[in-house]
Amino acid sequence: MTEQSPAALWQDALASITDAMTRAARAPVKRSATRPYDPLALMRTMSDFAVGLGRNPQQLLDVQLQAAREWGDFWISAFLLQPDAEKPRDRRFASPEWQDNPYYRTIRDAYLLASKQIRSVAAVAEKGDAPNAAMIDFLVDQYLNAIAPTNFAMTNPEVVKRTLETGGANLAQGFAHLIEDVAEGKGIVRRRTTDAFEKGKTIAATPGSVVFQNHLFQLIQYDPATNDVAAEPLLYVPPLVNKFYMIDLQPKSSLVKWLVDQGRTVFVISWINPDESHRYCGVEQYVLDGIVEAIGQARQRAKAARIDLFSFCLGGTLVSVALAWLAAKGRADEINTATLIGSMVDFADMRDWAAFVHEAHLEALEGHLERQGFIDSTELQQLFAAVRSNDLIWSSVINHYLLDRDAPPSDLLYWFEDGARIPHAFLKSYNRGLLANNALKERSGFAVGGVEIDLSAVKTPIFLIALRDDHVSAWEAVYDGGKLFGGPVTFVLGGSGHNAGVINPPAANKHGFWTSDAAPDSAADWLAGAARNEGSWWPVWDAWLTAHGSGKRVTARRPADAIEPAPGSYVSITH
Repeated sequence: MTEQSPAALWQDALASITDAMTRAARAPVKRSATRPYDPLALMRTMSDFAVGLGRNPQQLLDVQLQAAREWGDFWISAFLLQPDAEKPRDRRFASPEWQDNPYYRTIRDAYLLASKQIRSVAAVAEKGDAPNAAMIDFLVDQYLNAIAPTNFAMTNPEVVKRTLETGGANLAQGFAHLIEDVAEGKGIVRRRTTDAFEKGKTIAATPGSVVFQNHLFQLIQYDPATNDVAAEPLLYVPPLVNKFYMIDLQPKSSLVKWLVDQGRTVFVISWINPDESHRYCGVEQYVLDGIVEAIGQARQRAKAARIDLFSFCLGGTLVSVALAWLAAKGRADEINTATLIGSMVDFADMRDWAAFVHEAHLEALEGHLERQGFIDSTELQQLFAAVRSNDLIWSSVINHYLLDRDAPPSDLLYWFEDGARIPHAFLKSYNRGLLANNALKERSGFAVGGVEIDLSAVKTPIFLIALRDDHVSAWEAVYDGGKLFGGPVTFVLGGSGHNAGVINPPAANKHGFWTSDAAPDSAADWLAGAARNEGSWWPVWDAWLTAHGSGKRVTARRPADAIEPAPGSYVSITH
């Protein structure tokens, strides 16, 4: 295909702008009467920040004097054209021009220096309680991410080059994309990709069948790939925020397929995407009507006395609650082992997320939930995007509004954008009962079905996996949570982040992981004594499951009484 001339690109861009504006004018205006946060609380936080600065005048003066010295050194270095000895480890500045061109290098280094100094100023202020302090840090990060020179056409070398190549048509076409996104009313920069995935064919495609369903979930059983299988079947419990198939992306990276290939019977819970009818489904219903029911179904269909549970993120928190409930009911022997991946049960250290466990925001969220019965997937996506704004907002702004480039196809980002709602009662009971009160650590009376949840009563062997660059569940917090269980806990630290660190097939030989048999009180001490291993933690986990199993093999189990093929219909409910 021949490359278009700038004139042709401009013609296409103008046509796109006209089309986008026409569709925007016809699009219905979507406004919610309530917000899932309190904007006045944000203003109060900023006001408190200004007052807090005034309470530490000497420290503020010290920061200002240090900043003056740093800027003096900076400008001397800039005028003498002395590049930094070491290139900053920041993906935003990966283009060689940021290091080789004095103009762009000076802009980059000035931004990085100013960012460091602004954070130093923020550290001086008295910030009040933990949620208020987290909100100040969150707002500072949002401001600094937004003003990065990479986000502006005249200070981004890639955009300048692209603009010269197209005669500015890229900016005109990007403006059309902006109009389209505004017209959608979702408050999200939409990823544009030329290669979409199709569930059941190119993604979430491991063969299997839905063998049970109720008002909360479908239970999927996957077809075996070996003649015999381990006696203990596996049951996966996903979080509610996204669909289950993060563990079943493309076949080359599918954890489900890999487990089946290792000779394991795999069951998976596929949560329904709730609507108004699920308004009153809280943590109790998801534990009892969801996880406990699925455990019974999986044991019955596999004809197994005990099963292995594995879970991710919020799913692991719910599994922990379910384990404590089963222990209290004298049913702990139904579970052989439990694996928790990137899951928190001790919420004392929530990092950026502590900003949202703020009384004013909790009250605003509850009012919002009361009105519509659930939090929408778009609202959740906005929240996650804000916490990772460089990766999920500003990179798309650059690609789609400034460069006019399609995003490369990504199965993981396709899954991320395929979000789900969460019911009113669940978020209320989870936020108030677990997060705000840290009930699983403090044993503050959080109950399910009349049973108070005590993790110290859980004697089931736990395989606890944290991810070193996790932005959702800080790995140190995951480590601390392991101390709450009453049985043996094996801790492994994987490389990469919350999602990518889970999808780590051995064939890719990426990320690495850390192991240690020691169990010091401090997570930092654990890491200091841990050994780094290359590759994936998957085989280590599989070996641990084998070591904790009965060692028996049984004839491969095939799904019976199938309702429909995997991945089922619940995964496609969008409302």
